[in-house]
Amino acid sequence: MRVTNNMLSSQLLLNLNRNSERMNNTQNQMSTGRKLNKPSDDPVGITYSLRYRSELSSNEQYQRNVDSAVSWLDFNDTVMDQAGQIMQRVRELTVQASTGTNPQSALDSINKEIGQLKEQMIDVVNSQLNGKYIFNGQTYDKKPYDLPLNADNTHDISGAASIVTDTGNVNFIVGENVALPINVTGNEVVGTSADADNLFTIFNQLSSALASGDIKTSGDQLANIDSRVEKMLKVRSEMGAKSNRVELMQSRLSDLEVNLTDLQSKTEDADYAELLMNSKIQENIYNASLSAGAKIISASLVDFLR
Repeated sequence: MRVTNNMLSSQLLLNLNRNSERMNNTQNQMSTGRKLNKPSDDPVGITYSLRYRSELSSNEQYQRNVDSAVSWLDFNDTVMDQAGQIMQRVRELTVQASTGTNPQSALDSINKEIGQLKEQMIDVVNSQLNGKYIFNGQTYDKKPYDLPLNADNTHDISGAASIVTDTGNVNFIVGENVALPINVTGNEVVGTSADADNLFTIFNQLSSALASGDIKTSGDQLANIDSRVEKMLKVRSEMGAKSNRVELMQSRLSDLEVNLTDLQSKTEDADYAELLMNSKIQENIYNASLSAGAKIISASLVDFLR
């Protein structure tokens, strides 16, 4: 077969384009730091890459949900601790008032402090986190104990014991098909109208007994106070168990993020050491092609006639 100059030129250009394309792909990977820049680079690898990205995105949302759940549970625990301190002080005052050695003036002073503790307890059970009432279930946009005010700007709790708070669960999605209820209802903390140890019932009866000097009735409230404190401690222990589970889920999601990121890196990220070596080799090959091509293209009939 006769090899013509046109054939030599065409083959030369084909080889130059091929070498240039390889060098361009390598330099493109070096500049982006990724070996997958378009689907045609690795059709199979792209499917894995998109899957890892989707799972990482979901994992990040689960982690944000877990962080919110931790904040909610921590705040609940703080509020429950405050309620427990209030009830402990109420118990101390009740014991002090039940000794039988206090004049009515002392009982009135104790009654005034219990009245202030009642106001503080109302503030506690109406606590908000990020504008949401934590003790009113799914209707967290409504105050659970919206009580009327008396003439002296204190709350009227005469009908507070009959209030029923929302029982719906506030669920946080902390994993695939994992919904964790993290809220506590107001009735679990305060009690219902049927409970003798309802917080507002205790405050009402204590206030009435102290105002009338009825030491026996005020002393009878100690059992109800202890019962309510025990139920509040039970609520705190349940929240503690949920907090432990959320912390375990937090650790699991963090480990999963590391694993998914590592898999994504192996699929997408370029190996710089290998790219640098290949880039230098391809650059030398391309320069050699240009050098050889210069000799082929420059040859003409005039060169042969010299």
